Amino acid sequence: MRRGRVALAIAMLMAASIDAAPLRAQANLEGFWNLSFDAQPDGDLIAMLPDNTVVIEDTGVVEFPEDEYGGLKLKPDALAKAESWKAEDEMTLSRVCLPPSIVYAIQGPFPFEVHQTPELIVFKYEYFDQVRLIFMDGRDHPPADAPHSKMGFSTGRWEGDDLVVETSHIAPSTITNNGLDHSADIRMVERYRISPDGKRLLATQWFSDPAVLDNNGARFIAWDKRDGQYVYPYECDPSFALEYQQAGGEGE
Repeated sequence: MRRGRVALAIAMLMAASIDAAPLRAQANLEGFWNLSFDAQPDGDLIAMLPDNTVVIEDTGVVEFPEDEYGGLKLKPDALAKAESWKAEDEMTLSRVCLPPSIVYAIQGPFPFEVHQTPELIVFKYEYFDQVRLIFMDGRDHPPADAPHSKMGFSTGRWEGDDLVVETSHIAPSTITNNGLDHSADIRMVERYRISPDGKRLLATQWFSDPAVLDNNGARFIAWDKRDGQYVYPYECDPSFALEYQQAGGEGE
């Protein structure tokens, strides 16, 4: 009888371990990551992007000039709005410190920290002091009428050693920082992968916004690990807009 109880206890422990397995992280993304300026696109990650997707090349300090959208095909209304955009429109006291959404912010030349647990992953960005919560516990996305924010609502899952993050409920903001804005219905999917030596984080960022685009967009982004470093406060100073105006720009 005693042996039977021991066997039952062992079986229950094994079952509990199996049930808990999906919560175990497949890769360790924890740490400080700084944008890599010399990484080449990973062919395997690019090949996993959906059809009808163009990879735009504006990662880092690169910004498209007016009327250039990297191969994205704009709907007529979105194109007309983008063509009317002027850089000085953003250089006002009321707009110069407005943070972009994660759609654009993710590709900027600023570092971020990853804090990882089995049920929640936190991305802490230096850019505009933005913070993302990525829920790893299997929860659903909220209904369509739930509040939207610049960081959106993100859930994650492991596909082998790849972290796949799906984000919805992103408040309207810029895609390419030159007049092309996304709608509140944009959907974004990221795939993160650690390099074999553990020193580089590779990612693709894919987005779809049928209200604005006739095709889908994507970016390839890479970051290098820097041990012992931390993000710093961004502290945007709106008086920069006044300096711009005094230098010859226009603004309110």
